[in-house]
Amino acid sequence: MGIFSGFEKLGLGNIENEKLFEDPRKKEVKIKKEEPKRKLQLVNEEDYLFDKKYKCPVCDSDFEAKTVRTGKVRMKNVDIDLRPDYDELDQNKYDVIACPACGYAALGRYFPNLNKYQIDDIRVKICMNYKHEPCKAPVYSYEYAKRLYQLALANAVVKKAKNSEKAYICMKSAWVIRGETQRLDPDEDGYENKKAENDAQEKELLSNALNGFIMARQTEEFPIAGMDSTTLDYLIAALAVETDEREIASKMISEILVSRVANSRIKDKARYLKEMLSEASEE
Repeated sequence: MGIFSGFEKLGLGNIENEKLFEDPRKKEVKIKKEEPKRKLQLVNEEDYLFDKKYKCPVCDSDFEAKTVRTGKVRMKNVDIDLRPDYDELDQNKYDVIACPACGYAALGRYFPNLNKYQIDDIRVKICMNYKHEPCKAPVYSYEYAKRLYQLALANAVVKKAKNSEKAYICMKSAWVIRGETQRLDPDEDGYENKKAENDAQEKELLSNALNGFIMARQTEEFPIAGMDSTTLDYLIAALAVETDEREIASKMISEILVSRVANSRIKDKARYLKEMLSEASEE
């Protein structure tokens, strides 16, 4: 299944043949197997959410979207690709803002930023075909969250967003799938198949994110997706480690370790990536 599969459920099957990045680099990505992760429990997720009001920049509709209460969740861990992991809920499920009236969707940092030409393209290619599927539950399921990310990616492709924005959506989509995988019950029927399917989808999304960020680094001005050059270089290195692109990972790690502007925290993280590469080569 490709990252565009499922768009037809949103009425956006016409997007499936669009190119993800402006200058796609097709590279075969080797899948690196990971150890099964411990299942996590969600407790009273609804208590950490509230309905925030938005105005759609495409159709001017007023709507509400579920948002995580600031300061209410506690971060317990950060993955090597900077994905935050929280005790109480998976905050990444709620990072896409989607207008239920017209289908415009984007990550929060990009939602209000549209020009006239982008609005016109979204109205023609998204709004005229969009089929709204409301969330009837008090919290977002992983399936619903993944559909929101697909919708955000479709909008990004249509509005010809920067490669960094599309890469960021791909990466955060992978994070959502990873969160779902962590919460699968190993004792349930179909666990192995579902985990394998999720792992493959996550790797594909991470690979696309890697390629997109590399292109953004070469063509866009900093900050890129809110990151300075050192942070982006580290993220590219981490994504390269996760997708087994050893040459890219080694190059970026080396640049960070000799950098005069990289702080000690980033260099420590880079050293950890270097250790991971060394251990993998010895296996």
